[in-house]
Amino acid sequence: MQTYLIDASIYVFRAWFTIPDDMLDAEQQPVNAVYGFTRFLGDFLERVDPDHVAAAFDVSLTSSFRNDLYPDYKANREPAPPELKRQFQMCREITAALGVRSCADTRYEADDLIGTLAAGNRRDGQRVTIVSRDKDMLQLLQDGDAMWDLTGGKRVRHDQVGDALGVRAEQVIDYLGLAGDSVDNIPGVPGVGPKTASRLLEHFDSLEHLYADLERVAELPLRGAAKLGAKLTQHREQAELSRELARIHCDVPMPMDKASVARGAPEIDTLNALYDAAGFGEGLRRQAQRIAERYQR
Repeated sequence: MQTYLIDASIYVFRAWFTIPDDMLDAEQQPVNAVYGFTRFLGDFLERVDPDHVAAAFDVSLTSSFRNDLYPDYKANREPAPPELKRQFQMCREITAALGVRSCADTRYEADDLIGTLAAGNRRDGQRVTIVSRDKDMLQLLQDGDAMWDLTGGKRVRHDQVGDALGVRAEQVIDYLGLAGDSVDNIPGVPGVGPKTASRLLEHFDSLEHLYADLERVAELPLRGAAKLGAKLTQHREQAELSRELARIHCDVPMPMDKASVARGAPEIDTLNALYDAAGFGEGLRRQAQRIAERYQR
């Protein structure tokens, strides 16, 4: 049995940036992100027809527990404008009306919600597919799991993470602790890029083993190896902080078992009302009707 966990915010943002914002509702408010995300989710449901599925949304850009650890976490990102925040709420309402559990939390990010649901569903004997293109999510994969970017057509299984990122799934947080992540403003160790981080973990396996045997770093066939040990020593605290910022938490207090992500029947009347408010035409309505009819079979 398979559980699908959707990193919804990525696909909302994708629609926001790729569909012109001159798609407006009756109040002259943009609905481009809502339309694109709804089309994505509808296409997913038609293609996969999952029995167990949830979608996680980010609402914690400045209120995450990670901001307590490091105030500059994601400080490089501009806050979502009001017209996009409004569309995020509409996306969550449509998600629920399509019968998909919608999750969000002001203290935990979508990654943590997905990690928690993945852990709970595995305990119930489910394999997990994470619908995302975020490399940070690769740390969550275990044997039998995969990450699937539906719009990009790329699927990475647990045993393929090394080919995709240069380190095993179990090493992803150590890799990010060393190399950092400019997208999330995670600093890492200055001067240690992705290639050096992966080479270090190839030799030492983990951050703990690396710092337990720093003298060996100078002997490695790496460019600048002679000075690398001193650099790692100087920035050890920052490397360990970066690893904690990158670590996805899988213990969010929330319903997390298989039953909590069982798909429900689409609520056609609610969807039609939401589509009326957005000014959507017949295409999405016909798709919702097809999804509902297939669900009833």
